[in-house]
Amino acid sequence: MSNLRILYVANEINPFLKTSAVADFVRKLPQAMQEKGMEIRILVPRFGLINERKNRLHEVVRLSGINIAVGEEEKPLIIKVASIPNAKLQVYFIDNEDYFQRKSVFHDKENNFYPDNDERAIFFCKGALETVKKLGWAPDVVHCNDWMTSLIPMYLKTTYKNDPIFKDAKSVFTVYNTEFSHKFGTDLLDKVKMLDIEDSMLSNLESADYNGFIKIGAEYADAVIKAEDEFKDNLDELFSTIEKDKKIDTIEKGDGFTESYFNLYNELAG
Repeated sequence: MSNLRILYVANEINPFLKTSAVADFVRKLPQAMQEKGMEIRILVPRFGLINERKNRLHEVVRLSGINIAVGEEEKPLIIKVASIPNAKLQVYFIDNEDYFQRKSVFHDKENNFYPDNDERAIFFCKGALETVKKLGWAPDVVHCNDWMTSLIPMYLKTTYKNDPIFKDAKSVFTVYNTEFSHKFGTDLLDKVKMLDIEDSMLSNLESADYNGFIKIGAEYADAVIKAEDEFKDNLDELFSTIEKDKKIDTIEKGDGFTESYFNLYNELAG
């Protein structure tokens, strides 16, 4: 048994929303770790596809009300919570009217990638960390899933490195087959910046695309995981460039899956 505190951050989780393999992974693994004695918190965006009444989401007033800076603007953060049916797990939802009240996830009705998906990711990453601060709950490991969470490892190593809640936290970044071709605007780096972040620290993000987000997540995470055995060709190329600087793990599939993560978390937490 282990009493580590594990924070899971992802863009989706079953049964509330499923558009990719992320949703199933983030549903199964936290429960498996909880059954091994770990203390779990889960944070996802409250995308407009999630039916609040059906899923019994309700606002957590004591956690809401912070403003999150994204570039020159400040956006109000609303926190909602719901329980996973048949599991002793709660999920916290990061919400904001401008960013998440759309009836789709990353694309509009014409299948165009939302040009402000970068801002939505920045808001989500900052909002997740501020929510955990308000909870007063210090995680041992922050497990980030998919590109939308990729800024969190960097924020943990910079802006939040001396915060009592996060000063001992290690981060895991898991990469999935969720590539997109969109290129964001030249102001991306300015919007991403926070306290203690210099331009030179953001060089991997200069491409302002999917690869940039994956590279920045991998650069600052304490462990990088390939969620799947096979990736698209250009993703394999991306991993080969990342692996020059950092070991990338492919977690064992099948019965050894949960044990591998259990051991990884304990190893990281020391």
